[in-house]
Amino acid sequence: MDAQYVWFFGWSALLVAMLFFPVSKLVWTLSIRRQERKLQRKLEEAEVKGQLNRARFISFFLVVAFALLFNANVFGFPGAK
Repeated sequence: MDAQYVWFFGWSALLVAMLFFPVSKLVWTLSIRRQERKLQRKLEEAEVKGQLNRARFISFFLVVAFALLFNANVFGFPGAK
């Protein structure tokens, strides 16, 4: 494997690791507020945990896509001329 690929995906993985928890917390908070406004009541503990799992699932794909696109923009995609 070429060193360009290792650097590109290494930096992408580092960016994913740094962004995952703040983004998942943001998505979770927005999701909780939206659900409480929609239902017009406070959510129960099981509902809150369900929203947390949903937020983490969504955040993973969101952050991975962002990290790859960001690094492709900044460093260029490896192998592309």
